[in-house]
Amino acid sequence: MFPWGYSVMSFDAPDPSPSPQPGSEPTPPAPGPAPLPHAIGVLRSPQGLATAVTVLLSAGAVVDLFSSGVSLYTWKLMTDYIADPAAVEPDSLDLSDSLTTHTGFVQSVLVLATAVVFIIWFHRVRCNGQVFRPDGFSRSAGWAIGAWFIPIANLFLPYRTARETWEASTPHAPDGSAHRQVPVTPVIAWWLVFTASEILDRIAAKQDVSAETPEAIRDASAFSSVADLTTVVAAVLAVVFVRKLTALQRAKAEQMLPNRTTPGTATPAV
Repeated sequence: MFPWGYSVMSFDAPDPSPSPQPGSEPTPPAPGPAPLPHAIGVLRSPQGLATAVTVLLSAGAVVDLFSSGVSLYTWKLMTDYIADPAAVEPDSLDLSDSLTTHTGFVQSVLVLATAVVFIIWFHRVRCNGQVFRPDGFSRSAGWAIGAWFIPIANLFLPYRTARETWEASTPHAPDGSAHRQVPVTPVIAWWLVFTASEILDRIAAKQDVSAETPEAIRDASAFSSVADLTTVVAAVLAVVFVRKLTALQRAKAEQMLPNRTTPGTATPAV
């Protein structure tokens, strides 16, 4: 197992021996230990955070799937009510309202918790990527957090960070001459479906708020069901992305261990 929390060193330390004085013979360097390399970064394990994100995403997917079923139930009630109001019992309408309210509350709590843990994980793998390939990023690590909160920009900046982190985390080829080519399909698929689900969720929320007639409630329920199913797919793809990127970083870290890491006063392993 790779000892996460070790410093990754740079071995281009300057020669500390004094320069020869003019007219004097150069003095051979005294025997002794080589100068210590300078730490250029610390690798920290994203594994624990990745596990937490996976659990939260999975729980959210289950709740979203249930929410989709609740929306379909409401859609069926409204369809029957429009055809014959007397055919729908008041208790069924109350049950629909109760399920919708409680499911929405659980969804909100899970979304908040998942967002917090995911962004922490996202920032950690971004920082690890900086250690793996310092010249592989177009923006500082802080953007791995801040980009999510900028309107419009959050539709593409996090994707760029994710892709750059993915590429920086790809292990070297067996001969060590170049980085191994790893398809970026998990990054692209996750981001496209995630963006679509965010847009659909916002539209569905507006429809739910403005729906007052049975016809409007029926249509909003159908749209909400589709939006929830899209979110389920996005959660599954997010789990794939998180697990694969975490695995890439572990493999890359293990490749670097024999020649480029030494124990130091680094952050303890997570």
